[in-house]
Amino acid sequence: MTDSHAPTEDLSAENHLADFAAAGLTAPHLDSPLEPTVADAEPLCWGVVGPGAIAGRVVPDIARLPDARLGAVSSRSLERAQAFAAEHGIERSYGDDDDRSGLAALAADPEIDIVYVASPHGYHHEHVSALLKAGKHVLCEKALAVTAAEVADLIATARAQGVLLMEAVWTAMTPGFRRVMRLIADGAIGTVHGVSGAIGSHVPADGSNRLFAPADGGGVTLDMLVYPLLWSDALQGEVRRRTEVAHLGPTGVDDDLALQLDRQYGWAQLSATLRREPVTGVSISGTDGWLRVDGRITNPVRIEVMTARSREAGEDPHVEEFETLGAGYVPQMREATRCVREGLTESPLVPWSLSLSRAELFDAIRAAIGLHLPNDDRRFS
Repeated sequence: MTDSHAPTEDLSAENHLADFAAAGLTAPHLDSPLEPTVADAEPLCWGVVGPGAIAGRVVPDIARLPDARLGAVSSRSLERAQAFAAEHGIERSYGDDDDRSGLAALAADPEIDIVYVASPHGYHHEHVSALLKAGKHVLCEKALAVTAAEVADLIATARAQGVLLMEAVWTAMTPGFRRVMRLIADGAIGTVHGVSGAIGSHVPADGSNRLFAPADGGGVTLDMLVYPLLWSDALQGEVRRRTEVAHLGPTGVDDDLALQLDRQYGWAQLSATLRREPVTGVSISGTDGWLRVDGRITNPVRIEVMTARSREAGEDPHVEEFETLGAGYVPQMREATRCVREGLTESPLVPWSLSLSRAELFDAIRAAIGLHLPNDDRRFS
């Protein structure tokens, strides 16, 4: 960590951290995520659905937990499941056959306690619903589902089954995000009035890539906007008005989106893209200074804080840097483990209300920009 003058507490600041962001300020298990939640307890047995690139990054962090065991992986292709299992030390592999799907086989596995779902967005509702109904706890990649109706249905199922349902909003549990929330809660930059954030990179359009496939729930709103939006959700209350500008690419999904939000506690300007190379980062501005997260807004490794006092004194910004354990997902896995051990169906760090409100916003954005996905046609009683 490097430092000019560290920001000091300002009790006059009036900030309104969302409950999920405030919960991260008092979560000591996230400070030592490799410590078992319950000493000497049998390891939780994890299943994995969707052995793709994302799971390839995340699963090694599950394996880092001393109270976790990798029990099974499922895919439509048995060969793909077997290859993934061999690479990551997973005990069993399931794929589709004439009798049942790989997903059904994993759901029926009596040893599996909790399942990490990393299939494309368009299949989240189907996959997660089957697992919840089988009595499995579920940690599902964001976005939890394509539509608000799907999210509400999953919440109802988890509540009825009495099992954990948690969207994998891992950023909320990272050291950098939690430190930013602490600084703002302490009034380091005064009262926050503005948040701006951008994420993305140029990726050539390819209909076989889940990012561009409508059936997979492709597009930047569901896959990327969730990250800059989280910073605004944590600090700015309800959305009152919004304006969006989008570009629909050759496969029909949104490959570039700019969103302006008028919120209860200020404004936000957010963007996500697959069409260009943006200056990625998040900037938070308050009455007494600003705070900036450069580059990795998903898992901040460096933040800068400039207070009005420091600026007037001609000083450089205060800088803090953070180490990443593994690929950065370990705190999220500790939180999911804690919830299961303590009998929680909902994590206070990623509450169902957050997942549902974001899904409702994404529904409204798609309707406004003329993007219709196959999942939009699904209806629930």
